Amino acid sequence: MKGLTLYTTRFLMAILCLGVFYSCSSSRVALDGTVNSKLSAKAVIKNHYKNQPDFKTLSGRMRITYQDGDATQSVNVSLRMEKDKVIWISAPLGVVKAYITPNKVSFYNKLENEYFDGDYSYFSDLLGTTLDFEKIQNLLLGQALYDLTEDKYELSPTPGSYLLRPGTDRGTLKTEYSMEPKFFMLAFQQIAQPMEGRLLQVSYKNYQEVSKRMLPEEVGITVIEKDRQNNIQLEYKSLEVNRSLNFPFKIPNGFNEIVLK
Repeated sequence: MKGLTLYTTRFLMAILCLGVFYSCSSSRVALDGTVNSKLSAKAVIKNHYKNQPDFKTLSGRMRITYQDGDATQSVNVSLRMEKDKVIWISAPLGVVKAYITPNKVSFYNKLENEYFDGDYSYFSDLLGTTLDFEKIQNLLLGQALYDLTEDKYELSPTPGSYLLRPGTDRGTLKTEYSMEPKFFMLAFQQIAQPMEGRLLQVSYKNYQEVSKRMLPEEVGITVIEKDRQNNIQLEYKSLEVNRSLNFPFKIPNGFNEIVLK
């Protein structure tokens, strides 16, 4: 990570491991539905996609808390999103700003006069799974990382959730999903590469209803690589949808390009 300050590294890892949402009228939703043991895996998956949030834009603020061993750091950021097109994040006073699109990741840090403007390959290596715009967006919205309609899944009803595991072998990649029974939103999703000692787990602790849309309220992210573990907590508040937004971003002149290795 040559050229990256510790602050920038933690900030961007949190961004690229996900999270988002801000609105004036939201309410916490109790996820206390009853598991129906007669439902098939196909029906659970169908209900999951049926309830995915539909909107054009999201805007707001989120609190990111990053923990690496005994060190903990928190930052509040502004976020704007145009679905399927742009994720824009800015730290206070625009000290660090990111602009993420389906084609590339761009960010700069005014404290260090540095910038990055490139693809997702470095961050895919960091997380141990192929990372792209769609996966980031899915994580932010409480949707499954991978398209659940592309595989057959085995369903194991538990006392408080539906547990889905692929019925076919995906090689060294192991995935697992848990859906809560009321709205069929994700309780957690996990991607593991046991041979490489890698694990990405995302837990959705609470959801909130915003303009009849179910959106995450608290998200816990754990990234494990062999004996190293990083934890990220995201808290979303006051969500707002479908405002008219702009996404100002321009890399300042004279900044040094970051080469991630």
